[in-house]
Amino acid sequence: MSKRILVIQGHPDPEASHYCHGLAAAYRKGAEAGGFTVEELSVAQMDFALLASESEWQQKETAPDIAYAQERILQADHLVLVFPLWMGTMPALVKAFLEQVLRPGFAFDEQAREGPGGGLLKGKSARVIITMGMPGFFYRWYFGAHGYRNLKRNILKFCGIKPVRHCFVGLAGSKKPEGRQKWLERIELLGRRGV
Repeated sequence: MSKRILVIQGHPDPEASHYCHGLAAAYRKGAEAGGFTVEELSVAQMDFALLASESEWQQKETAPDIAYAQERILQADHLVLVFPLWMGTMPALVKAFLEQVLRPGFAFDEQAREGPGGGLLKGKSARVIITMGMPGFFYRWYFGAHGYRNLKRNILKFCGIKPVRHCFVGLAGSKKPEGRQKWLERIELLGRRGV
């Protein structure tokens, strides 16, 4: 049976085509060429409310788009999350999506917050692709990649998803097409390998 990959496009702008869209398309192209089954979700095109309380977060009923995303996540073996770095971390829309979709009883055991308990998404791996204006090594070295490290450790791994790998696509706003093209080729190769 073919490995199932879910690409989650996290750029908040639903109207324009951004570099994040190109990177997601490159990953998908490579994964399909590698024989994998690929689906894609666009967070910006989904309809869901912001959570305003813990009781809302603990409710079992979710918006139809969130229920659909949960189904796709359960079906997937590997998740690819693509988003731009905004103020050192993921855009607010991506965080809101993760808060909605990764609920108690779906993503982790109800007791996990109070002691022993486990992530319910074990057996899945992830790749996080983050575009940024600064060089990727500077985000890692100077800022400690704090936004990514929080996502990896406190969200994805907490839910049982591992390994979690990353690509920091630095200088994403550069006008030099050769650098952007190299990243597209690299991401396509990762997709072909399904990692």
